[in-house]
Amino acid sequence: MAAVPVKKIDPKAFNLKEQVVSINRVTKVVKGGKNLSFSALVVVGDPDQRVVGFGTGKAKEVPSAIKKGIEAAKKNLHHVNTVGSSIPHVVLGKFGAGAVLLKPAPEGTGVIAGGPVRAVIQAAGIHNVLTKSLGTHNPHNVVKATIAALDQLRDKTVVADLRGLAVENL
Repeated sequence: MAAVPVKKIDPKAFNLKEQVVSINRVTKVVKGGKNLSFSALVVVGDPDQRVVGFGTGKAKEVPSAIKKGIEAAKKNLHHVNTVGSSIPHVVLGKFGAGAVLLKPAPEGTGVIAGGPVRAVIQAAGIHNVLTKSLGTHNPHNVVKATIAALDQLRDKTVVADLRGLAVENL
């Protein structure tokens, strides 16, 4: 499959809400002792506009790391194709040793997802979906696999154009 050129999304056009997925304390041992640092994984999204992104930030203090993560996430926004309050089809996203399976669900099901997957799905504004996290449970890989799965979602009109059919004939 050929790489699809990604269109840059302007974060100022959206009402982005941020959610911290994980904070990791990192200790580096140096000659003079130990240097403490913090790493934060943050997900931002506009549920109304179906836009989601993630970012990581590192700093000496937690608030600074979160702030850097939010800024990185705003530069990494993705548009999500949905049908109503769910997703159009089953999709499997992979990143590293992690994989995330997303399945459409009927109205009223809610978001059946754990930790990092739930953060991404809710930030994207999807209200009814079934998920299963496979492989590693590392939050970074799970978030990236979820974003990869959401990027694979395709709209009916795009698929109809690729096949040369009318939308009604799909």
